[in-house]
Amino acid sequence: MKLKIITHERIVFDGEADELVVHTTNGQIGILKDHIPITTSLEIGVAKAKIGDKYKYFAVMGGVFQFRDNNAVILTDVCEDSRDIDVTRANAAKERAEARLAEFDAQLDTQRAQAALARALARLQAALNK
Repeated sequence: MKLKIITHERIVFDGEADELVVHTTNGQIGILKDHIPITTSLEIGVAKAKIGDKYKYFAVMGGVFQFRDNNAVILTDVCEDSRDIDVTRANAAKERAEARLAEFDAQLDTQRAQAALARALARLQAALNK
């Protein structure tokens, strides 16, 4: 199948894949060639593409996934190839988010801190699988 991962700024990946796993708002799904057409929302998480006998990992920060006629498309605001992730920076972001969530503060925007933590964890998970 053909896989394209597109952000507002660039095409992150454009190539063939044998298998794809994405995190949707309804849970994780796997896609193989000739899968039925599907369009769904994506959660923050890691997309895993099997290419030959190797896997490529991408930190995907939400978006939309569409599969039709053996063409898989991920449209997202932010996506990082695991090879491009700065692990030190991702760990620092994770620690900051965890510290903010550990503080009891009525002013704290909990959803924002949880989203920051989810993004950092997705980056770390993708980077560890490169």
